[in-house]
Amino acid sequence: MAEAGDRGGQQAACGHDSYCSPLASRYASPEMCFMFSDRCKFRTWRQLWLWLAEAEQALGLPITDEQIQEMKSNLDNIDFKMAAEKEKQLRHDVMAHVHTFGHCCQKAAAIIHLGATSCYVGDNTDLIILRNAIDLLLPKLARVISRLADFAKERADLPTLGFTHFQPAQLTTVGKRCCLWIQDLCMDLQNLKRVQDDLRFRGVKGTTGTQASFLQLFEGDEQKVEQLDKMVTEKAGFNRAFIITGQTYTRKVDIEVLSVLASLGASVHKICTDIRLLANLKEMEEPFEKQQIGSSAMPYKRNPMRSERCCSLARHLMTLIMDPLQTASVQWFERTLDDSANRRICLAEAFLTADAILNTLQNISEGLVVYPKVIERRIRQELPFMATENIIMAMVKSGGNRQDCHEKIRVLSQEAAAVVKQEGGDNDLIERIQADAYFSPIHSQLDRLLDPSSFTGRASRQVQRFLEEEVYPLLKPYESVMKVKAELCL
Repeated sequence: MAEAGDRGGQQAACGHDSYCSPLASRYASPEMCFMFSDRCKFRTWRQLWLWLAEAEQALGLPITDEQIQEMKSNLDNIDFKMAAEKEKQLRHDVMAHVHTFGHCCQKAAAIIHLGATSCYVGDNTDLIILRNAIDLLLPKLARVISRLADFAKERADLPTLGFTHFQPAQLTTVGKRCCLWIQDLCMDLQNLKRVQDDLRFRGVKGTTGTQASFLQLFEGDEQKVEQLDKMVTEKAGFNRAFIITGQTYTRKVDIEVLSVLASLGASVHKICTDIRLLANLKEMEEPFEKQQIGSSAMPYKRNPMRSERCCSLARHLMTLIMDPLQTASVQWFERTLDDSANRRICLAEAFLTADAILNTLQNISEGLVVYPKVIERRIRQELPFMATENIIMAMVKSGGNRQDCHEKIRVLSQEAAAVVKQEGGDNDLIERIQADAYFSPIHSQLDRLLDPSSFTGRASRQVQRFLEEEVYPLLKPYESVMKVKAELCL
């Protein structure tokens, strides 16, 4: 990951007198924080050195079983203080850890990192961590989808006022609206799995990707060099490695991974914005704990703080894609080191942020509260205007003139709208129609004509089909982890 000049250093200990990223201290899960910890990183470096030595031994290099066993025994024996001191002295993080590992592996010290370059451990470790971090996100995203699917199924038939331009539109159902959220998240789940499956190992490539050092080690035997690359790739759990690299794997890989995470951020921001708007309308609320305080000044407040947190973090996640885009664009020739410091920050932050968002969204989705009476009241306010076309059709079927009826409805609608807008009253269009003898032929039909369920089209059936045909099959690989409940750090 780094060469001479990138000072990096050890991860600063979090405390009251030192800055610590809120992503680690407040929001992300312990398992995701560990994934990007120094211990995980440097332990993986040592594992890579062991795999390289094992493969080199198997292919005939003079490496003893005793040396291999010594390396195995010290994978977790990391002297972080010594490594920090060495890095301060050498200004090179990889060589600092080569010496630190060698200090506790005296017999193996001479063959650690044999033939390799810094990116052998740095880049390959990053790829392993990216793969494993996606493994942490996939079930979390699947659980969010599952919880929302349960919510959508339960409320597939509940009519609610639709909004376009955040203005009243035709009716939909609460479950159908939720399926709009689910569909976006399903795309994110598929994309996240795809980008994980597409990951390739950097492998054993040498300083500029030519494998020249390994060709020298094996005295020109190209077949052994290819076998070495293949063996280490398989030990790391990858199906394939890049054939072509410079010193690093192409930084477009980082773009692909963070693009998927940024897209997830966009999905979550949209969902949680909808929830915040519905909370303002008092139609739906996120969970609110018994002792939770909404405002230090206004005791009655029930602010949607979880959804607001998701939106806040999602904005950060969406902006992080700019880092790998710019990094990939300025990698001169076989590589430049101006990628290193930036990648230390953006890769970890992207995954910790995505993790925090999914933990919070799962918590929200497990406790969404719907207020049907409020929804019904809002429908009653708007439905009379939406029902006018049905009323005109019914009048025509009863022998009325379409144009005459349209004019009658237009006048009554304007009067009712004036009551709502100018006087702050309720929509009384139906009462006006009931009081007008002209509409007497259909007075007995008004309740049927105003039944909200008759205005939701195929919404309920669409929910059922969508869940059965698209959502449940997608979630099947994650059935074993569906029962895990979400916990907020703070």
